[in-house]
Amino acid sequence: MVSTNYAPEHTGIGPYATGIAEHWASRGHDTHVLAGLPHYPSWRLDPAYRGVWRATEQRAGVTVHRRRHSVPPRQSALRRALFESSILAHGLVAPPRTGRVDAVLAQLPSLAGGVLGARIAAQYHVPYVPVVQDLMGAAAAQSGIQGGGRAAELAERAESWVLRRATLVGVIHETFVERVRAMGVDPGRIRLVPNWSHIQAPSAPRARTRERLGWRPGQTVVLHSGNMGLKQGLDVLVEAARRDPSTRIVLMGDGNQREHLARRAGGLPNLEFLPSVADADFPDVLAAADVLAVTQRASVLDMSVPSKLTSYFAAGRPVVASVAAEGGTAREVLRSGAGMLVEPENPDQFLSAVRTLAEDPVTADELGAAGPRHVAAHLSREAGLARIDALIDEVLGGPGR
Repeated sequence: MVSTNYAPEHTGIGPYATGIAEHWASRGHDTHVLAGLPHYPSWRLDPAYRGVWRATEQRAGVTVHRRRHSVPPRQSALRRALFESSILAHGLVAPPRTGRVDAVLAQLPSLAGGVLGARIAAQYHVPYVPVVQDLMGAAAAQSGIQGGGRAAELAERAESWVLRRATLVGVIHETFVERVRAMGVDPGRIRLVPNWSHIQAPSAPRARTRERLGWRPGQTVVLHSGNMGLKQGLDVLVEAARRDPSTRIVLMGDGNQREHLARRAGGLPNLEFLPSVADADFPDVLAAADVLAVTQRASVLDMSVPSKLTSYFAAGRPVVASVAAEGGTAREVLRSGAGMLVEPENPDQFLSAVRTLAEDPVTADELGAAGPRHVAAHLSREAGLARIDALIDEVLGGPGR
């Protein structure tokens, strides 16, 4: 596997790459991962890897080959290009020593990782399977990143090159299919491989967790968890906090927009920033909130589906999605039956939905209960890994080959 993001990163793509690799290793496969250094979602290098250029680790039976790369604290098209270039250059200069290879799976959106995966597969004359978690060309165009217009064109060319060389292409959502097909990939080679919920069900009493976090009984708490980047459009939550002092807005996690959001908030007493919590505590913190928020810029349509949704659904709380109605995120929220949609970048609509749920706890509980049911029916870890196994089995000519 080639995946820039990997454990100990516990949000975004990292948990899925880690889950797949450790699953393969548990089945007795000699599993190698070419990965970057841990940096997400803070976009700061994990202190444990300071000074590390190359490393080989054993994690849960998986051999992880790490290569250093740049870590831009702020996002622009140029900084992203340097990030990708450093991944590619180091991977080419110091490829992993793995011995015989039977297949290569690459986790995109790292274009450099996609190129490295295709190169390794060509070197060993084995199947190459990229799994599209985000579309980089669309991301550059839709996320609002500085210099995104020209970057989008270049990224889509590179993305097309990577995908057209694949034996099969996995996509995590059906809204990606048309863009992948437009890049020259035969629709007959595209397979749907949705992500799964990788967290456990909440276990601690909600009241106890709220008390520990300092959330008052009767106060409506809205929680956003995960990356604080440009595409998330989190300014809408800052403005919501400003307009309704009685609602507590909590932003949990990190990202390159965190400082901007803190400056814009200007010390609002009902807007709280929390660091990421330990994996064991994460489900209980999600479940302690009254509403779980997913937000995106109005321009974000078909570039990504936030990985946080699978965790939100498992937590059993209602979701309010401030996203474009025609995008993949909106489609997933509606499919789950676990939330409400409002216009993106519209704090008044967002607050109206939150108040509706606060005033109607029966409806809130009904929406929340739909999430775990959706996870059990469609987003279980077993089902997600089985889809990946089927993808690899198909390119190798059958199960066990």
